[in-house]
Amino acid sequence: MTTHHDPQSPPLPAPTEHYESAPEQKPIQLRHAGIAGVLLILLLAGLAILGILPRITAKAALTQKTAELAIPAVIAAPPTPGKPVQDLILPGNVTAYTDSPIYARTPGYLIHWYFDIGARVKKNALLAEIATPEVDQQLVQAQADLNTAEANAKNAKIQADRYNGLIATHAVSQQNTDIFTYQAASTAAQVASAQANVQRLRELTSFEKIYAPFSGVVTARNIDTGQLIDVGATKELFHMQAVDVLRVYTSLPGVFSGSVRIGEPVDLTFAEHPGQVFVGKLVRTAQAIDPATRTLLVEIDVPNNKGLLLAGTLAQVHFKVVPVGNVFVLPVSALIFRSAGLQVGTVQNGIAHLVTVTMGQDDGKTVQINTGISRDDMVIQDPPDALVDGEKVRVLTPSEVAAAEGGN
Repeated sequence: MTTHHDPQSPPLPAPTEHYESAPEQKPIQLRHAGIAGVLLILLLAGLAILGILPRITAKAALTQKTAELAIPAVIAAPPTPGKPVQDLILPGNVTAYTDSPIYARTPGYLIHWYFDIGARVKKNALLAEIATPEVDQQLVQAQADLNTAEANAKNAKIQADRYNGLIATHAVSQQNTDIFTYQAASTAAQVASAQANVQRLRELTSFEKIYAPFSGVVTARNIDTGQLIDVGATKELFHMQAVDVLRVYTSLPGVFSGSVRIGEPVDLTFAEHPGQVFVGKLVRTAQAIDPATRTLLVEIDVPNNKGLLLAGTLAQVHFKVVPVGNVFVLPVSALIFRSAGLQVGTVQNGIAHLVTVTMGQDDGKTVQINTGISRDDMVIQDPPDALVDGEKVRVLTPSEVAAAEGGN
């Protein structure tokens, strides 16, 4: 059925419900979707941060731990004060009082040798004989030349004397007199030259016999019968040492140079003679401190009439010295032996420092330090081999030391 609208009646309200609700619902949904997206992004970002942050923290902690582990860990303790010890023990080199190689002064062949190694000989004892036929013939010829020169000189002198006697009577000329006078002088000079040549060859023939230059021990024989002998230092025939008195050389630390006096007795001990003490005498010093080692070279002479001591051995030299400054005791493991000399490591504000020290008495386990450290120093007890001056180190705490010792 069709409904007709009356034009006189008021207009009907338009059905606006559907046209107004649709545009309002769409923006609300978009806003809700945007908020949800932002929240999702924030959630994902938070999860990412929560996953990455522990890794960053762990990496930083690992880096810090690695850096800490790279720093050497050391044990440091103050030095133990010690009592001054008057006996300073130093190693000494034992040498012969006189040590001499023996060479030939004339060429030839060895006829015979009379002493072998270890033989004790007196001064001027015959060691060997050399045959020198060439030198012998030269001596014979030189002697003949000398006889000829003497005859010519004698004849020239007679002629000169004769002319000098006749010149007063004008029986001879002055010119002839001068000639014979000059001939006499010339032949006299020839005689002197011939005599010198004969003397030279006689001395060479005297070298056919080799004698000991001093009393001592033959320590080497490098020749045998029939060998060709050359002149000079090309080949050593014998080697001798005077061992009735031995020289002992040692280097005394410069700080103790004022404690020793020339002429004072010095005790010496030797590993080859345990329990025995040999008394020597300090005879001389270098009178100068070696700038490289800061030590004073001293010589001690020790009697060896019984031949108990051997040259080339090592002695322990006992000095009575006056200690300088305070004395401290350290374990031997704290010492550092390098080209710079004897050193120890100390720690100050976490930095290692190497200081040069002078050593006193050493009993094998502990050593006395006379100079170089003070009671306030923290000394590294067992320094690493690669420790360098100025290096950063970490000092272990007593609990860490106890834990390390307990673990061992």
